[in-house]
Amino acid sequence: MTLALVNGRLLRDSGWVEDQVVLIEGARIEQIVSSDSQWRADATYDLRGQTLLPGFIDVQVNGGGGVLFNDDPSVASIREIGRAHRRFGTTGFLPTLISDDLDVVSRAVKAAQDAIEAGVPGVLGIHIEGPFLNEARKGVHDETKLRWLNEDALGLLTSLKGGKTLVTLAPERTTPQIIRKLADAGVIVSAGHTNGTYDEIRTALDHGLTGFTHLFNAMSQLSGREPGAVGAALDDENSWCGIIVDGHHVDPVVLKIAMRSKRRDRFMLVTDAMPTVGAPNKTFSLQGRPISVAYDNMLVDENGRLAGSDIDMATAVRNSLEMLDLDLPHAARMASLYPATFLGLDRELGRIEPGYRADLVLVDAGLNVLESWIAGQAAH
Repeated sequence: MTLALVNGRLLRDSGWVEDQVVLIEGARIEQIVSSDSQWRADATYDLRGQTLLPGFIDVQVNGGGGVLFNDDPSVASIREIGRAHRRFGTTGFLPTLISDDLDVVSRAVKAAQDAIEAGVPGVLGIHIEGPFLNEARKGVHDETKLRWLNEDALGLLTSLKGGKTLVTLAPERTTPQIIRKLADAGVIVSAGHTNGTYDEIRTALDHGLTGFTHLFNAMSQLSGREPGAVGAALDDENSWCGIIVDGHHVDPVVLKIAMRSKRRDRFMLVTDAMPTVGAPNKTFSLQGRPISVAYDNMLVDENGRLAGSDIDMATAVRNSLEMLDLDLPHAARMASLYPATFLGLDRELGRIEPGYRADLVLVDAGLNVLESWIAGQAAH
């Protein structure tokens, strides 16, 4: 069956285009043709002049729809989290496990594997954020769960098949050799919750580290005499930086300075979303600690520490326009093409071009999501 998306404003590689028809055959974009050309389709969807973007990809999703992945690492949880975030344009995501015992990590990996095999919409793999972190930069992670990463955990961290595994670790809590083994096995390694020196982070980059989890947050800072993890991230041209653009995690001025320090196509939006996204209840429990929305989407624990976020990806894109002075094409690519490239999926996802999977999001002028498609299937 061929579906035609007509009468829209499309973000293509060349920029904005109109008067073009997106022809979807099965899960993929088959052709994009002029609206006045001869084309045929079994069904037509009128975009009503609104804006069609590549579907958003979020590599850090702890929860949504009232569900926290740690509480129930299961296919049902992944399905509900994906459903909650899809309402806000996220068509691809990594369910993210916060530091926990290794048996919980094992259950989470199995859940991701089962979800992929069951065809749960949007799931691309798993993000294991800890427990191989530095207690000095633990944030709201439970210190009793933290541990060093040694050879014993390699089998677990490399066990997911058919999806992407992202591991956030503190490089100083393992060895460069283990980082290399993870990278060689196809695991995407990111530095986060780290107190590592510039030299320690630089060594990790030389051994396969490619990303930085929520840049500036929970990592050694850039100072006059020690560049720290932040300095290493900004000094390295090719590494990827996830940023939370909510006005609370990082001052927007700092993010604008950072984006002038290295390639702008190496910054990607993440939400670090918690169960409150897409849920009426704005409180929940994180490993026994109460978490609530203080104000303006800012989640905090009982001590006022940041505890993830209450933002969705459409809000992150909107904030990037308002807080970072970006144009919509760049902000949209930070939410689609750039995370797809980080995951090694940029030949499948992140573009509105022939041959790409039909993961798309339709938004109005206020970036409110009107419809989304995952592999050509509409949400509504």
